[in-house]
Amino acid sequence: MAANQNPSKAEKEEQVLKELRREVNLRLQGYRDRALKLFPHICASCGREFPPKRLRELTVHHKDGNYKNNPADGSNWELLCLFCHDHEHERYKLSDYFGGTVPDDKKLAPSIFSPFENLDQLIKLDDSKTGTPENETAPDPDQGDDASLPPADCDSGIEQNE
Repeated sequence: MAANQNPSKAEKEEQVLKELRREVNLRLQGYRDRALKLFPHICASCGREFPPKRLRELTVHHKDGNYKNNPADGSNWELLCLFCHDHEHERYKLSDYFGGTVPDDKKLAPSIFSPFENLDQLIKLDDSKTGTPENETAPDPDQGDDASLPPADCDSGIEQNE
């Protein structure tokens, strides 16, 4: 009878593992519920909104990649739809494949485009097409129709009514 009261080594290990699994499940379920209470039910990546009956498609992503890092304020979490969550983790796999770093979509590279590059050459080119000499200025469009008329003292053959 004394043997029945003392569990065997295998039974003790099984009991400890069962308790650990239960604690892990509670912890994993706990942060999802907390995240769903803290954040709006919208994917942080694509912006898709999820009604209550489709919340199962919304997942909790750990920003730092550590699933054990679950601060109470939710600063390490973001809600992502299934597709965006898969995409986020694919980025890390692809970076390993290509031997680079993880691309950071939030940080843009400086632009190499300069909208005013060679502007002076473009203006000269445009002036040569319109026939305006470089030392003359083109008519000001803000002056109205009178700017396109020749001066009154010019003998252009056009009679002006006074």
